[in-house]
Amino acid sequence: MTVFVATQQNRDRTDLPSHQARLDCRAGLARTTAGIANGYVQGNLAILPEKLASAFHRFCQLNPKPCPIIGMSDVGNPKIPALGLDLDIRTDLPRYRVWRDGEVVEEPTDIMAHWRDDLVAFVLGCSFSFEEALLAEGLPIRHIEHKVRVPMYRTSIACEAAGPFAGPMVVSMRPLKPKDAIRAVQITSRFPSVHGAPVHLGHPHLIGIADLAKPDYGDPVPVEADEIPVFWACGVTPQAVIASARLPFAITHAPGLMLVTDLVNRQLAVL
Repeated sequence: MTVFVATQQNRDRTDLPSHQARLDCRAGLARTTAGIANGYVQGNLAILPEKLASAFHRFCQLNPKPCPIIGMSDVGNPKIPALGLDLDIRTDLPRYRVWRDGEVVEEPTDIMAHWRDDLVAFVLGCSFSFEEALLAEGLPIRHIEHKVRVPMYRTSIACEAAGPFAGPMVVSMRPLKPKDAIRAVQITSRFPSVHGAPVHLGHPHLIGIADLAKPDYGDPVPVEADEIPVFWACGVTPQAVIASARLPFAITHAPGLMLVTDLVNRQLAVL
């Protein structure tokens, strides 16, 4: 597991766009974080009881494309100083999902009422982090253009199992012209900690996706006649796995509404 640490200069500052994004979440911001605090790493969230944490950690190790760990809390501690000195995992996301027996029972804007002393929080890399590099190269990001959540789909690609954790990989999709898709592969390959290169290009049915207009999570976006769908492994995968395993209790982020950290995207690039 690779864990990145925010620089001391960043961790001590309260004027960072990432810090402001977390303050906005505490104040009630409840929308997609795509395009928010550009330059700063965003993360998916999975919170589990300590008795399941070891198996989930192993699941992430076996499935690094959809589940790259960039931060992890101590048991019962809602703080992850390596990701932001003031960060509080209970309040700093726009919206959460509370799971019971594999079903979403609540989507609150904070989880203060659900926090327990036996919980462990995992923060997983998010593809929103490599979008800054795509935009810098002039590649279009359709869900940002349309101000909606990125479309995400369950696939027929099976994850490697660990304990009770088993199920399908979830992917996010961005439509691109073929030449831009080639460039996107080159760019995102430099960011393995936030899913890296795509897992599939074109032909959605080959990975079990029947209809691009009906994502399992997020919002649909148009795919033009001269474009192909490009699919990246997605940190919503644990939510599909939690549902498949019918875990008694878990907490995750709401898809597309992420944790904004004080890590900077350039720290993640492999040159």
